[in-house]
Amino acid sequence: MEKIILASASPRRKEILEAVGIPFEVVRSDADESSISFGCAAQVYVQELALLKATAAAKKLIDKKRKNMLVVAADTIVVSDGNIMGKPSDEAEAAAMLGQLSGKTHEVITGICVFRLDDAFSVCDSVVTKVRFKELSGNMIDEYIATGEPMDKAGAYGIQGRGALLCERIEGDYFNVVGLPVSRLWDILHTEFGCNF
Repeated sequence: MEKIILASASPRRKEILEAVGIPFEVVRSDADESSISFGCAAQVYVQELALLKATAAAKKLIDKKRKNMLVVAADTIVVSDGNIMGKPSDEAEAAAMLGQLSGKTHEVITGICVFRLDDAFSVCDSVVTKVRFKELSGNMIDEYIATGEPMDKAGAYGIQGRGALLCERIEGDYFNVVGLPVSRLWDILHTEFGCNF
């Protein structure tokens, strides 16, 4: 089986792959995400971002003359009322995001891409999970932001941490909300690339 390369520095994505026993190494992509503009469906947008990350990491590996590898990349966004939410730039933006999510159902969409170095064959897909938030008071939002947890997460919350207290229910893949729909990823690795346990 080809070596799996995770094109992400996300500790959450690393933890998910480790938990299911998929061996991998990390190569940061350092892709310029601003080169992809949102002008299409959100599910297409996150797949484009994942492909961009995968190809950026693949270029680093090719430059080092490394082959026989599969690069896995992902990108997660939150969509509420048609607005895309990435990571907040500051506490004020985090508060605005959480206020917008309060008492409503939003979508968490993760785009994934698997890119094979030997022949540049790639498969991209996206997974959608619906998350319902409780009604959040201003005090609840301020206290959550004070923990620092929202600042590096799409939509300004982490369901695997204290952000779980804000969520009323989810419909779909929990791991997708964390940042990597690992079941769908494994389907792609197994079906399209012949990987086995």
